[in-house]
Amino acid sequence: MRNLELKASCADLEAGEQVAQRLGATLAGEWRQADTYLCVPYSRLKLREVGDDTAELIGYERPESDATRWSQYEIAPVADSRALLSILAKALGVRVRVDKSRRVYLYRGARIHLDRVASLGSFVEFEVPCNDGDESLTQAIICELRQAFGVHADSAHKASYADLLEQRR
Repeated sequence: MRNLELKASCADLEAGEQVAQRLGATLAGEWRQADTYLCVPYSRLKLREVGDDTAELIGYERPESDATRWSQYEIAPVADSRALLSILAKALGVRVRVDKSRRVYLYRGARIHLDRVASLGSFVEFEVPCNDGDESLTQAIICELRQAFGVHADSAHKASYADLLEQRR
């Protein structure tokens, strides 16, 4: 799958929720997520544990050269996350773990994430799937969201939460 992403610092998540609601976005849910990034030589691989009962293995490739960037990803559901994490950690090593709470809104096919990330702060993230190959529509939705949420170049990040945590160390 392919999508276009943008992540930015967000000092006021409640104001972000109000923007999402004014746009007519629908609340899809709220979750606590733990993303364990594994040491791999190419691309990225993380095990995402959601709450106490859901997990998925996510592999993705994304350039980190621009704040708005295309991502290619694959997701596989995981039945036993503890066992899988134990095996992967021993075989590959753990790079970093990202703990966050996330509220997700849906708008015109886009996912709006309002995130509180442990040790980093609060963020808004947009992910717009490009399933039909219409890159111009995907870019227009990102642009619309960027304007609605007041995301400026100085608040946008070219790095993942994992990268930001590693930079802090």
